[in-house]
Amino acid sequence: MSSFAKIFIILGSIFLLIGLILFFFDKIPYFGKLPGDILIKKKNFTLYFPITTMILLSIILSIIMWFIRK
Repeated sequence: MSSFAKIFIILGSIFLLIGLILFFFDKIPYFGKLPGDILIKKKNFTLYFPITTMILLSIILSIIMWFIRK
């Protein structure tokens, strides 16, 4: 198989995975509501900074990438 075809297969798999994650994102409990996620609500202003969720997501993606490269 040529390298160009492998790239398309990998990109397609990545897009499929992202699509599934976005589809089931609302159904994942606690994702985006972990302790350490910052939520500030004012009268006409809302700031949501999911720092703990992003750190956890970064660790999970790093582990997945480590397994793929191995």
